[in-house]
This record gives sequence, structure tokens and C-alpha cells, in this order.
Amino acid sequence: MSPLEIGGFAVLGLLVFIYLGMPIGIGMLAVSFVGVAFIRNDLVAMRMLGAVANDSLREYLFAVVPLFVLMGLLVTVSGVGKDTFDVFERLLRKLTAGLGIATVFANAVFASITGISIASATVFSRVAVPEMTRHGYTKKFATGVVAGSSVLGMLIPPSLLMIVYAVLAEESVGRMFLAGIGPGILLAVAFSVTIVLLARTRKKFVFDNPDDTETYTDISGLSVLRKAVPIGALMLVVLGGLYGGFLNPTEAGAAGAFGALVIAILRRSLPPRVFWNLLVETGQITVSVLILILAATFFSRMLALSGVPRELAEFFLEGPIGPYGFLLVYLLLIIALGMLIDSISIMLILLPIALPVAEAANFDMIWFGVLTVVAVEIGLLTPPFGLSIYTIKSAMNDPDLPVSEIFRGALPFVLAMMMSLLILVMVPSISTWLARL
Repeated sequence: MSPLEIGGFAVLGLLVFIYLGMPIGIGMLAVSFVGVAFIRNDLVAMRMLGAVANDSLREYLFAVVPLFVLMGLLVTVSGVGKDTFDVFERLLRKLTAGLGIATVFANAVFASITGISIASATVFSRVAVPEMTRHGYTKKFATGVVAGSSVLGMLIPPSLLMIVYAVLAEESVGRMFLAGIGPGILLAVAFSVTIVLLARTRKKFVFDNPDDTETYTDISGLSVLRKAVPIGALMLVVLGGLYGGFLNPTEAGAAGAFGALVIAILRRSLPPRVFWNLLVETGQITVSVLILILAATFFSRMLALSGVPRELAEFFLEGPIGPYGFLLVYLLLIIALGMLIDSISIMLILLPIALPVAEAANFDMIWFGVLTVVAVEIGLLTPPFGLSIYTIKSAMNDPDLPVSEIFRGALPFVLAMMMSLLILVMVPSISTWLARL
């Protein structure tokens, strides 16, 4: 067999392993090792595996992963998510469907200090959904709002997916973080517009009793200020330090984790057992992410050795499809895979193949990364996998709330994300202007 045929069979073999339920990291390592062994020999495969492990995991940059994960977990247990929701509930209470919009913007702010969509979905399904249903919103709409806005956690910096993309594409993590701000604001606005339109045109979808008016328990201005201070302080430390040029991403993660630890201790929400469990969970998440990055790096080198990316670039860019035809196929494939597997796995499978093609097409790689993350996040809301949907179902633990209802509630936000993705394709400067300053 030619190297090209071996590379093609390796990709097909990986898809078969995933279908059979094999962990993505193990599957990628297996097909990559066998592929290199067939293209060259076993000794080269062993040496390449050792070189990949050394090159891909020794970087100082990777310390950012456990630091941001730990910060997100500490923020979750300290009650900052509930405080964020309370602040925006007070600020936006007079708007049409104000609680829905408050949930979106609270999620956006919470995302800026956690970076994990699943954390946002877990926190706000327990905080926002009961509050919204108590004020007359349907459970379908309330859970849909939480599901939709939870995806902001992987777009607004700091973002774990942005870190993974930056590593695989050899781009600056700081620039990728900056690139997520404009699209994150665009999505938050799109979700808010969607909520207002639904509240005015599909009242039965939004409210249990459309003729009732929303009533709220008053929260004093002093209480709002007290709740807002920890949120603002963390954002100032992490984002202010990062974008002000005082801290690099790893240092910003360390400062944020320390700040979140101080808040959790001051609020007495961190007994020794809970703290130990958070450290263990941080280690588990970090190790799984680094193993996946190692596997994806090995996979990309095997593909480069086989010539698959070069042949794909020639097929897409020199044939009738063209660069934007490739981009359309790529984004549709991401959304389709999002219905079946998780976000990081999608990126690790497709990026080693797609990045060389995107570079050959002279795409802005930061813009390409933003499009990738938005398309991947759409998969969090689409059946049958819909990880955010199942996270909300698990966190709610409500036998009267079927998963199908949450999917229906999230559908308008999937459409809003599709429209936002189209806007980002047509106006690349939304993603790149801050990153290129």
C-alpha cells in the first residue's frame, strides 16, 4: 500500500474505533503508531511516539490547563454563579423576558472566569431554572435558555477549547482568547434578541400564563454590590492582567485560581474534603486533556507523513469546490459530528486534517479557530448527543422533564448560533480585530 492509502485507512480505522466505544486518545495513538509502522517501520514509530510525547507536553504553556480548570471548579463551589445571576436579575428585571436575558449575560460573565461550558450548564440549571419557573416561565424555555447560553463558556475567554486549538494550530493562546470576545458578545446579543422575539411572538413557548406579569423579590443595591465585587475582582485579575499585558495566560490562570481559592475560603465553602476532591478532579481533567493533545499531535504527524492533508488540499483548493466550499463542508461535518461525540474529540479528529488545508487556502488561522469553536459548540445542543442538554437533565434530576423538552427549548438558540456562525464567516473582522491589535 502507498502512504496515502495507509493514511486513509488510519482515518477510517479511527472512526471505527470511536463507533465501537474506544476512548478517543487510545484510538488515535493506536492508529497513529500502526500507520507510522506501516509507512516506515516499528523503530521509527517508537521514536516518533517518544519525540511527540517530549515535544507536545513539556511546554510551560500547558500549566494553563490545570490552573483554569481549578479556577472554574473553585468558582462553581463558592456560589459565584448564583451571585452573578442575582446581579443580572436585578439589572435586567424590567426588560421583556428579563430573567431569560439575565441568564444569558450572567452565563457570559460566568464564562469569563471559568471557561468550561459544562460547569455553566450545571450551575445555571440549578440556579436560573428554578427561579425562572417560579416567575412563570415554562421549563422548556428556561432549560433551553440555560443550554443555549452555556456554550458561551467555550467561546468567551478563558476557554479550554481555545487552548486546545491554539496548541494544535501553533497559535498564540492570548490571541485566541482575544479573538473570542467579539464572537462571544455577538452570540450573547443574538441569544437576547431570540428571547425577546420569542416572548413577543411565541408567548406560550416562553410563559406558562402569558397574561401574567413578572414579579420579583427586591434586592437592595448594597446586596447587588456585595455580590458583584467578587465577580468583578476575578475578571479584573484574570482578564485585566491578560489583556493589559501584565500577565501571560499561564500567570493569569495562576492568579485567577488563587483569587477563586481566596473567595471560596472567605465564604467558608471549601472544607478539606471538598478541596481535595476538586484537586483530584482538576488532575483527572488535566491528564485527560494532555493525553488527547499528545494523541492528536502523533495523529497529525502520521497524517503529514502519509500525505493525506496535501492531497485533500489539492482536491479542495484546485478542484471545483474551492476554499469556501471546503469551509462549508468542514463546518457541516463538525456540526454533524457534534451530534455523536464530544467537543474536544471533534477538534482532535478533524484539525490535524483540516489545518493544512486551511493554511493552503490562506485563511486567517485565528478566524478559522473561532469558526471551529462556534461550530463545535452547536453540537453541544443537537440531538442525539447534546452534552449540555444531558448535563442539564442530570443536574435538574426532574422526572417530569423529558430530555426531548430540553432539546425543543434549545432549538431557537441553535438557530441563533447558526445565524451567528454565518455572520462570523461573512465578517471575519469580528473575530480578528482584537487579536491583531
